[in-house]
Amino acid sequence: MGAMTNLSKSNIVQSLTLRQLQIFEAVVRYGGYTKAADALHLSQPTVSMQIKKLSETLGLPLLEQVGRSVSPTAAGRDVYDTAREILSGVVALDDLTSEHKGVVRGDLSLAVITSATYFMPHLLGAFINRHPDLRPRLTITNRANVLERLKSNQDDLLIMGQVPQEIAVEAHPFIDNEMVVVAPPGHPLLEHNNISLQRLAQERFLVREPGSGTRLTVDRLFASHDISITPFMELGSAEAIKQGVLAGLGVSVLSRRNIGLELASGHIAVLDVQGFPLVRRWYAVHLRGKRLSLAARSFLDFILTESGETLST
Repeated sequence: MGAMTNLSKSNIVQSLTLRQLQIFEAVVRYGGYTKAADALHLSQPTVSMQIKKLSETLGLPLLEQVGRSVSPTAAGRDVYDTAREILSGVVALDDLTSEHKGVVRGDLSLAVITSATYFMPHLLGAFINRHPDLRPRLTITNRANVLERLKSNQDDLLIMGQVPQEIAVEAHPFIDNEMVVVAPPGHPLLEHNNISLQRLAQERFLVREPGSGTRLTVDRLFASHDISITPFMELGSAEAIKQGVLAGLGVSVLSRRNIGLELASGHIAVLDVQGFPLVRRWYAVHLRGKRLSLAARSFLDFILTESGETLST
């Protein structure tokens, strides 16, 4: 029996590959072959074939179809936990060798909400110039998708303005997010100071979609004064909001970082409104207890210590 056990272990060691474990981990994490294939830049048949080989090597059924999604079997859940430990160990080994060589390299995956589009590429570009061996991936999407990516641990770090309360995370504030009320040049309210929220609520208001960080902040402010606004238009990104204001469709609330060029050129104006500017923070967020790679740790340290200086140059 002992000889058979040793032979079985030997076959597994010789046949199993880290790539198979990586693919299996991705299929379980994403809940399907197609999403895992897209994330790993592989074809779906390749993913299916590697999962089949892994299952044959281990002699266990690892996945089962549940409705439209794929879920691990009982044995698959154990293999998934072990695969994550092994892959985490490989990342740690890579980090160790990089640290000894004094080189920050490898993959760096970031997801940011659309409102951060105006500054995150600049921070990432400055960091990549310092560490050219990095392979960055920047996903820009709305808050709902960012939260889904956070839950499924798809990225190293996520950048957002509102820290989720329903998910156990660690959040690192790094720069101010100053939110102001904006209007097109020539708007009648530009002649007034200390505009009340009641008066502002009478304007045609352009708002983000429900669930966005900016929308949540604005709704909470008005609700705290027992004021409700009837949105004139709902738009899906800060850029769309800005273009709507520029076109004279109404007023809105935007991050000052999103309108620097328009303010400088006089194509957009800031209204003097009670309670504004609202000063919030941008946060780098990851799941609580997540083991960050050397690349992620280095980028986090960079934005915590140098983001203000980098964005001011």
